[in-house]
Formats: sequence, structure tokens, C-alpha cells
Amino acid sequence: MKIGTFIVFERDSFETKISDMKAKGFDNFQLSSWNPKDFTDENAAFIKQTIEKYSVEISAFWCGWEGPCVWDFYDGQVTIGLVPPEYRRMRMDTLMAGADFAKKFGVTDVITHMGFIPENPNDPNFVPMCAAIRAIAAHLKQNGQYLLFETGQETPVTMLRCFEKVGADNLGINLDTANLILYGRANPVDALDVFGKYVRNMHAKDGKYPTNGHDLGEETKIGEGKVDFKALFTKLHELGYDSYVTIEREISGDQQIEDILASRKYLQDIITEVYGQSF
Repeated sequence: MKIGTFIVFERDSFETKISDMKAKGFDNFQLSSWNPKDFTDENAAFIKQTIEKYSVEISAFWCGWEGPCVWDFYDGQVTIGLVPPEYRRMRMDTLMAGADFAKKFGVTDVITHMGFIPENPNDPNFVPMCAAIRAIAAHLKQNGQYLLFETGQETPVTMLRCFEKVGADNLGINLDTANLILYGRANPVDALDVFGKYVRNMHAKDGKYPTNGHDLGEETKIGEGKVDFKALFTKLHELGYDSYVTIEREISGDQQIEDILASRKYLQDIITEVYGQSF
């Protein structure tokens, strides 16, 4: 089990971020970019050179996409991911280009938010969306890569149904432990009963359930929200999960760093107890 952090790619500050991360005792991270203009051979070579220089690993590439994106229960339905038909083709192209980019620096897992996947399988948008995901998965398959859905906008059963409909063998899940709660979709521990075998990567994050029908719940420091991390890791251990744990804290500044370091200690203690692993 490896505990890492989350880094957004910016060419000018990338090496500084890696150096700071390494100085704080982390040796792995998820890399994120929402800008297709960054997906160049030059940047790929630079990323590969930098991670080799600092002897760190990229656990996955989190690939964003262009166009509007609103993180709530109303506008989010028509702006996030591959669900909105008007943005689908553009975002498909971006995800495939991002996967090609990630391949150049040796990353196998490509993550994104698919959006508010229709819960009703009879929704006319469900089958076309699954066809789009199938096409992306086929492209990644040629690269020897996996396409990972980050949990959030959909219930666990809806995600499972989408996997079944797509029918690709290179689909997986990036389990964001807080998102299932922030979106009011599920308890992440119980969600593992539905889709646990597909989890290939995870965001360790905490939060609270929504308190109104418009806005997501509140993200919190790990240990201060509703995620039962001991129960979570106990179930992950039973499922045979022994991969990356990426701490994500969606604030900025000194408090973010403070919370990430405190979260690492919190998670290390639990993982040591559950897995018998020392850090």
C-alpha cells in the first residue's frame, strides 16, 4: 500500500511541486491536467525526466476536459463529463489524447468523471453514452491502459450497470471516498459490496452529506467527516486491494499542506492496524 498526493500539471511549477512533495516524504502522486494543450511530446518527456530525477511514481493520470463544468446537482447534470451530448465528442477526443499523453511517461490508469450517468437505463441518453465510453475504452485497450471512473455523480449500481452495458474488460474505478458522500449517493464502505472488485485506485478524502437539494456536501479534513476509514480499509483488505492511496484535500495554501500531512499519519495508523504494514 502506497500513500501519495495529487498534483495538477503546470509546466513552470511542476519540478518544484515534485521536489516539495519528495521533501515531505511522498514518493507517488496522481497527475492531473484539464488542458489538452499540455498533451505534447515535449511535456511528456519533461514529466518522465522529472519523475526519474526524483525517483517518484505517477499512480494515475487524471484527465479533465474542456467546456463548462458546474459542481452542483442542477447545472452539473448538463455540464459534467460525457453525459451532455453537445460536449461528448470533444471530450472523447480529449480523453483519448490524454491517454496517449500518459502512455508516453508510462502511466496505465487514466481517470475522469463521466458525469451524472442516467440512473434509468431506459433514458435515451444512457446507451449513446455507453457507446462513447466503449470507444474510449477500446482506444485505451490498444495502449495497454485502463479507463477509470471516479466515483461521485452516480450511484454504485448505476456505475455497475454502465460497466455491464459497455462490456469492456479495461474499465476500473478510482474510489473517491468522500464523493459518494458529498453527492449523497452512498456510504463508500457499503458501495464496495456493489463494485469493489473494480477498484484500481483511490482518493482518500472525507466529507459530509448534502443538507439541501442543490449543493454538494462539505468536504472536510480526513477524520472529520463521515467516512469510516477503518471499516473502509478492512473491506478493501478483504477484497485484496493493495495499491495506491492518494490523499486529496480540495483547499489551498498552508492549511492544505497541514491537512495532507496530518491525513497521512491518520491513514498510516489505520493501514498499519488493518494490513499489518509498517511505514
